[in-house]
Amino acid sequence: MVTQEQRKRQLAREKFLRQQQRRTAARRKARVRNSVIGSVLGVVLVGSLALYTSGVMKDDDKANASAEATPSAPATSKAPDPCDKPAAGKVETQTWKKEPALSIDKSAKYTMKLATTCGEIDIALKTSAAPHTVNSFDFLANKGFFDHTKCHRLTTNGIYVLQCGDPTGSGSGGPGYTIPDENLKDKSLKSNVYPAGTVAMANTGQAHTGGSQFFLVYQDSQLPPNYTPFGTISESGMKVLKKIAAAGESTGAGDGAPNATVVINKATVSKS
Repeated sequence: MVTQEQRKRQLAREKFLRQQQRRTAARRKARVRNSVIGSVLGVVLVGSLALYTSGVMKDDDKANASAEATPSAPATSKAPDPCDKPAAGKVETQTWKKEPALSIDKSAKYTMKLATTCGEIDIALKTSAAPHTVNSFDFLANKGFFDHTKCHRLTTNGIYVLQCGDPTGSGSGGPGYTIPDENLKDKSLKSNVYPAGTVAMANTGQAHTGGSQFFLVYQDSQLPPNYTPFGTISESGMKVLKKIAAAGESTGAGDGAPNATVVINKATVSKS
């Protein structure tokens, strides 16, 4: 028998999917329009590929936290900002046409540290299981790609994730290239649930469309296994993540910008 809570989650996922599909259609129209304008003006537009478009996981069945704020969304009073002011600096705008050549040691252990305005989040990377993903993050971190970028999305209904990695802060930015999906049969993914502490790639809902956007799961979230799981958050990092989540999101609808000022001051990937 389907419980009221299960039905509520199902309806939320269906709502998110409908909104995601509308956003995808709108982006496709925009890309066509921009390409026409570009041909008339003789300008070659190198777009961001609308990689993750509205954000975290665009996909065919997920509770993609693609819910939008609408005029009917309830007004909310923001909780106090638990985070510090961002460090001085500007976002890197460079993009690349191709995925970087694989240069990491696939047999070694790598970690990623996100020094954020809310505290440090340490992540153990799954190098051997997701070498393309880890290699890409190593490359981008070394280029300063993530430095001074905002974590632009927090979902608090249906799925429970913080999304980061977009230098534009719009949900549509990326590094200019895509990487293949990996590790979709990770043993941690059971019954279509991404467990709390998982770090995974966002994508457009199509295979092999990951770029630089990723999401951090602060509470078990039911999602189909379509998003490369490539890291696990440390215990101390989870405390930071839950502090961010506790401050809520801006729309009151369960999907919007975090109320906390979450900025990655510096991202580093290290071989241990």
